[in-house]
Amino acid sequence: MTFLSATLDRVKPSPTIAVTTRAAELKAQGRDIIGLGAGEPDFDTPDNIKAAATQAIKDGKTKYTAVDGIPELKQAICAKFKRDNALTYTPAQISVGTGGKQVLYNAFMATLNPGDEVIIPAPYWVSYPDMVLLGGGTPVFVAGEMERGYKITADQLEAEITPRTKWFLFNSPSNPTGAGYSWDELKALTDVLLRHPHVWVMTDDMYEHLAYGAFTFCTPAEVEPKLYDRTLTVNGVSKAYAMTGWRIGYAAGPEPLIKAMRKVQSQSTSNPCTISQWAAVEALNGTQEFLKPNNAMFVRRRDLVVDALNDCPGIACPRPEGAFYVYPSIKGCIGKTSAGGTVIDTDETFATALLDETGAAVVFGAAFGLSPHFRVSYATSDTALSEACARIKTFCEGLT
Repeated sequence: MTFLSATLDRVKPSPTIAVTTRAAELKAQGRDIIGLGAGEPDFDTPDNIKAAATQAIKDGKTKYTAVDGIPELKQAICAKFKRDNALTYTPAQISVGTGGKQVLYNAFMATLNPGDEVIIPAPYWVSYPDMVLLGGGTPVFVAGEMERGYKITADQLEAEITPRTKWFLFNSPSNPTGAGYSWDELKALTDVLLRHPHVWVMTDDMYEHLAYGAFTFCTPAEVEPKLYDRTLTVNGVSKAYAMTGWRIGYAAGPEPLIKAMRKVQSQSTSNPCTISQWAAVEALNGTQEFLKPNNAMFVRRRDLVVDALNDCPGIACPRPEGAFYVYPSIKGCIGKTSAGGTVIDTDETFATALLDETGAAVVFGAAFGLSPHFRVSYATSDTALSEACARIKTFCEGLT
């Protein structure tokens, strides 16, 4: 007998956290490291949000709250969904958790049974499959190749649906690719789901407000109202509001599902941080004026990185519609040898050699379910991005 649970054998640690940790270790050793792994804006949390948190402390709002959110935050979330997505919810249909990750995890824990399948488009956020596995389910992957803009088609989705399918997990704009589905592209997928009433929809809309150019964000229950009663729409304040460390995510969905998720949370973490909840009220209800200039900065950084990476031998980098990631292909680098003597046979060896030889830290594509690629987060300074891209170019030019 082993002491640890056999469940842990089904999952692996987060590769993005592993890359960030490795980069930090090398930096602590005195190495000149540029980290492009963390999905975290380098902007500070807006002052009005910080002021709301400070006021909450001054007002003594530091006690336990309801398990899945204070009434004021639930009302703010309802108002946000009505304002931004034309979706009407009541507070009883809202769940607030310690970040979007907990909300997704609660939903899986509350609904999955052994044999249940969850369809996940790839590339995917690294935590999706492991959360499904922890919940006892089986992840089913559908590849969105670079040639299709990293998006899946209606035919691909339909081909993977079986009587065991419980959820379709959808993320747009995407982590790790930044790909965004248009209204028509999403409507094609929802038309498929209408034909399979046993399949529920879980959306990760965390990058909703990070949409660029002609791309307009939309979410499944908005595109197809007939899916409203079997859709869990997940969002949070981490990315657009630069509140990653505040740890507030939320979801809206059918009341019985929300009640089941509350039950899971009541026996795990209980309520999210009280101070963070009051800060999130201000984030959602307060001024949204900073979103536009922040997006303009992200667009500039995106273009800087895309142009620089496309200038690297062996790399092809599409220009994404949203989020703050690019997901270039390194197909042209596979089979070559680095200046340091490493044979580049996978995207993982590419990323490892790149870090060891140049100090540029990226996340290898296999972690996201589609190779040979790597992910760059451009949520950092122009200076760091320019220097990192220069190092990547030097590394690629040294491949023989």
